[in-house]
Amino acid sequence: MTSVSAGAAELRRPRAAVPPGERGATRIADRVVAKIASQAAREALGALPPDAAPPHASVVVHHDTVRVRVSLDLGYPSDVGHQCASVRRHVTQRVVALVGMEVHEVAVQVERLHPVPVPGVAQGRTQ
Repeated sequence: MTSVSAGAAELRRPRAAVPPGERGATRIADRVVAKIASQAAREALGALPPDAAPPHASVVVHHDTVRVRVSLDLGYPSDVGHQCASVRRHVTQRVVALVGMEVHEVAVQVERLHPVPVPGVAQGRTQ
């Protein structure tokens, strides 16, 4: 008869600790960081106008730092400065939390302003 218990004992034996410098590294692709930034911008904006394109982000990653450029459409009338600041803040927080990289810059580019109907306000030209 053969004994199986010897193999199980080898599996339970603690492995030798590998020094941190020799463990390898995790690399997160630039397009993954860009997708996280796009989603964060979408979260910060909330509901978009019906004909607006979703936010698009491009990133430049250098070592552990990120520069983000977000292109988006906004409703009009709205507080454009407040919305852009909100997008910058939320993109920075989400990239730091999910990727662990330092965000040096978030540039927000407004591509289009879409008229949003306001209830109780006449639309179009008045005479």
